[in-house]
Amino acid sequence: MSDRDYFAGDPRTNRERMLAGDLYIADDPESERIARRATVLVEEYRLAVIAADDARARRVLTDLLGSLGEGAFIKPPLAVDYGENLHVGARTFVNSGLTALDVATITIGEDCQIGPDVQLLTPTHPLDPQPRRDKLEAAEPITLGDNVWLGGGVIVCPGVTIGDDTVVGAGAVVTRDLPAGVVAVGNPARVVRRLDEPGEQV
Repeated sequence: MSDRDYFAGDPRTNRERMLAGDLYIADDPESERIARRATVLVEEYRLAVIAADDARARRVLTDLLGSLGEGAFIKPPLAVDYGENLHVGARTFVNSGLTALDVATITIGEDCQIGPDVQLLTPTHPLDPQPRRDKLEAAEPITLGDNVWLGGGVIVCPGVTIGDDTVVGAGAVVTRDLPAGVVAVGNPARVVRRLDEPGEQV
């Protein structure tokens, strides 16, 4: 650790820096409290789903997330950092194993299909080794438009926006924005065709 004061002249708490999308250190007690609460609620949700207590499961998930649209369903297990920065639109289905690191806002639109073991990752770290060693980090929001389909194992990186109706093939790593109405595959994900063009099923 260096003795450099990265926040000289900045009166904000680390949580305030985090929410602003600026560099921060993850030692804020309020953030820790919210993260611990999220861990408890995620487990309560899993148990409610196992017990087929749909009303309780919905209540817990609504309490956990920033917003939850009508008819949306998330199949456990679910992993979040805070939960409160994750927004899921109406009628969206999320298969098992979603990891949503919602340090920054994650918005999933309406009517989306999210395959198993998808990762939505908002945190970033400095490339420069010393600030990274000094535990600085930041985050950039992720936005999925309406009717997006992410295949199993897709990874969406910080700051990415995916447009309405777009399909991302299984195992793709999305490092840049994708426009609406396309099919993208690969690592890094690349557009292979528009959905208004003929082509094979992904």
